[in-house]
Amino acid sequence: MATRRALIIGGSMAGLFAGHFLRRAGWQVDIFERTPGPLSARGAGIMTHPELRTALAALGLETERDFGVPITTRAALGQNDEIVASQRFPQIATSWTRVYMLLAEAFPVAHYHRGADLVRIDQAADGVTAHFAGGRTEVADLLVGADGFRSTVRRRVLPDVTPQYAGYVAWRGLITEAQLDDTTPDCRSSLFSFCLPEGEQICGYLVAGVGNDLRPGHRNYNFVWYRPTEPLRELPRVLTDKSGVVHEMSIPPHLIDPAVIAEMRAHADTVLSPWFRAVIERTANPFLQPIYDLSVPRMAVGRVALVGDAAFVVRPHVGGGVLKAADDAQALAAALAPVDTGVTDGLAVFSAARCGIGHRMIAHARRLGSYLKYSYGSEAERAAAAVMAAPSTVLRETALLDFLRSPS
Repeated sequence: MATRRALIIGGSMAGLFAGHFLRRAGWQVDIFERTPGPLSARGAGIMTHPELRTALAALGLETERDFGVPITTRAALGQNDEIVASQRFPQIATSWTRVYMLLAEAFPVAHYHRGADLVRIDQAADGVTAHFAGGRTEVADLLVGADGFRSTVRRRVLPDVTPQYAGYVAWRGLITEAQLDDTTPDCRSSLFSFCLPEGEQICGYLVAGVGNDLRPGHRNYNFVWYRPTEPLRELPRVLTDKSGVVHEMSIPPHLIDPAVIAEMRAHADTVLSPWFRAVIERTANPFLQPIYDLSVPRMAVGRVALVGDAAFVVRPHVGGGVLKAADDAQALAAALAPVDTGVTDGLAVFSAARCGIGHRMIAHARRLGSYLKYSYGSEAERAAAAVMAAPSTVLRETALLDFLRSPS
């Protein structure tokens, strides 16, 4: 039987995982990334799980050395940086760039195509054709949409699926460890730290510095600050850039209105602990991420599969976005590995196996973020959300995947 060919649209984490696992299953794979330049500067911190390292090891990628910063303990900080709750919880904090580079450097350069902007998909009984801007066309047995939250592939095959705003935004950023040398040392040494103002959450941890530098004093500190934001007036206001243009769902960091950043810093001074006030004050270029949920009714349409954030966008509290992409890729390759399995039959198996997981992850992330949204539908909803806001619950449940390991 001739080697089957797969086109992967999207060359970030999900696309690279899908590319590697399909190649190991015997497929010829080409990845098409819209962005003409490298993606290595994107992303910030990732709190890892053992399953992610297992997935990387299955691809022959080394994660035993220099993978990230060991975190031993989680701690909630009070208004004076006192520890109001703590829990021992060993994990490794790594960076998006570290995982991406592991995958990218191991993928054949000749089969990774930059500057390829998908415009149309045509499906037939015996194959699928991708049409790109500029007139390029590619024909294959399978097309994989791994092009993220704004997926072009998803819009082509499931046009009625739309994101749902969660009711809050995340301010994110990275600051060098050296910029925090005069602050409370216990808050950066092996801690995954939280501060929990009413209706808000900020958390942070150390990751590698430039060039995967893990030496103390040369690392970066990664933070995420969730703030409720009303959707009809406030969200459009913070998404209005410094020239007055309103961005629909997100805003490029360099276009954020300085007045919006100044307002955010002023709020930090009133509600955050000294440690996180210093982090916010000294972060030169914070970026803003409205939080959305997105789910699909199925992860395959004909000869087209969806993986990673192209299928399910899960709020960051679960800390499982990269692992979800890896698991989707493994399941896809496994379902299509037998040479006598038809593509559409294999994709039906893949979709059935992964859709349930995606819905469970979204439901769990909604519970974790239930106390962060700007309004509640009932007092019962408010009371349930208050339980999730307790420091002990936040420390115990954030970036934990036990809900997936136990029966549903």
